[in-house]
Amino acid sequence: MEDMGELDFGQIKRRTVSGVLALTSRTALLQVISFLGTFLLTIFLAPEIFGVFFVVSAIVAFLNYFSDIGLAAALIQKKEKITSADLKTTFTIQQLLVGLVVILALFFSTKISQFYHLSSDGLWLFRSLVLAFFLSSLKTIPSVLLERQLEFNRLIIPQIIEVFCFYFLAVFLAWKGWGIKSFTYAVFFRGISGLIAIYWFQPWLPGFSFDKKSAKNLLSFGIPFQLNSFLGLIKDDLLTIYLGKILPFAQVGYLGWAKKWAETPLRLFMDSVIKVTFPAYSRLQQHPEKLKKAINKAFFFLILFVLPMAIGLILTIKPLIFLIPKYQKWQPALISFYFFVLSSVMATFSTPLTNALNALGKIKITLKLMIMWTLLTWVLTPVFIHFLGYQGMAFAAFMIGLSSFLVVFVAKKYLQFNILVNIYPSIFSSLIMAGFLFLIKSKLTATFSTLFLYILLGGIIYSVSLFLFFRNKITAELKSVLK
Repeated sequence: MEDMGELDFGQIKRRTVSGVLALTSRTALLQVISFLGTFLLTIFLAPEIFGVFFVVSAIVAFLNYFSDIGLAAALIQKKEKITSADLKTTFTIQQLLVGLVVILALFFSTKISQFYHLSSDGLWLFRSLVLAFFLSSLKTIPSVLLERQLEFNRLIIPQIIEVFCFYFLAVFLAWKGWGIKSFTYAVFFRGISGLIAIYWFQPWLPGFSFDKKSAKNLLSFGIPFQLNSFLGLIKDDLLTIYLGKILPFAQVGYLGWAKKWAETPLRLFMDSVIKVTFPAYSRLQQHPEKLKKAINKAFFFLILFVLPMAIGLILTIKPLIFLIPKYQKWQPALISFYFFVLSSVMATFSTPLTNALNALGKIKITLKLMIMWTLLTWVLTPVFIHFLGYQGMAFAAFMIGLSSFLVVFVAKKYLQFNILVNIYPSIFSSLIMAGFLFLIKSKLTATFSTLFLYILLGGIIYSVSLFLFFRNKITAELKSVLK
């Protein structure tokens, strides 16, 4: 099997660009499926049901941390060619941890259900998520093999199958009135379909063995990386678990709804770029000038798409809620939505840089940043919730997002990149688009047809502005991608 350690720069470049394009285009399909599925679920299900799902999912995500010690990331980041011993050692350690976590989670599932006052349906949702988590762990090695080869055009297909299976079954059962059970059966169905699909596209015969030297080399990167992930877990999923205890499930549902829709630009564009660039940057560790070009292009294209989409979401979400029957129940989440959108835009600056630092092995630097974000989250969120109610979580996220500029300052010490020249065109054109859309908003958002025209006009104004004022820059970047 070809390994990334044996690829030349030309292959890395081609596979990186094609990987981003494949992931972004097919992620768009995922987003369409997810959008339609979530939209229908938010019609058929009450906010408190979503609150239960978000809290229970966060509990399982927290348990998921203890099933991995960063070995998958270490395999992707490793400079040398990975061996069979590396793969089997990783698989053995992971499955031992997964088995222990699954047994403990199922054993204490009743206690967890009682602590959160879950119904019997909520309890079975938790157990279904635990079993789905076990199935997900079996996909690690095939996924790593595809990522190291930058074969994202194949990796994305199992994800599409998973998402389609999940939303198809969840929406159908919700429509039939199954309530929380809709999620219970859908998450397990998703786990089975994803497992079969990943092994179909990347066959690998699981095997158990332990190589001490291999484990030591992988853990030298894996443990700091996993500690970084653990802090992210405390910052995000443990916070959701905490909110599930101090807030009504309906309010947790509002926050989950707002956060999901607000982060749509990140899920559509940034996730694809980050997933591809981590292994690509890892392969370019010895080529600083080429790495600089790669980081600059990542910034250019991320802001090019994320910023106008975020502005469009802010301007269209409220009229959309009032146009859709039975959707006004989500109106209390609007303020949180606006703040989450702003924080997601700021994450577009910090996340690519922490991703690049990780790829270069500067895991201790990103660990310090994660400690800072975790402390800020757990200090500011309870304070703002106390004074502002559940909306305080989103405001805290916005305030913490301002620290993204500190990441730029820190990353400058280790990486070469130019932010301003790569984001100025998008910012300028987005402001022109926002000004025009704000002026005509009251006239073109009264019906579905006029709202569609409103969105279309925004896209046209943004595109025309880019080509009028930054034609040379846009043309050069597009040619480089096509080339």
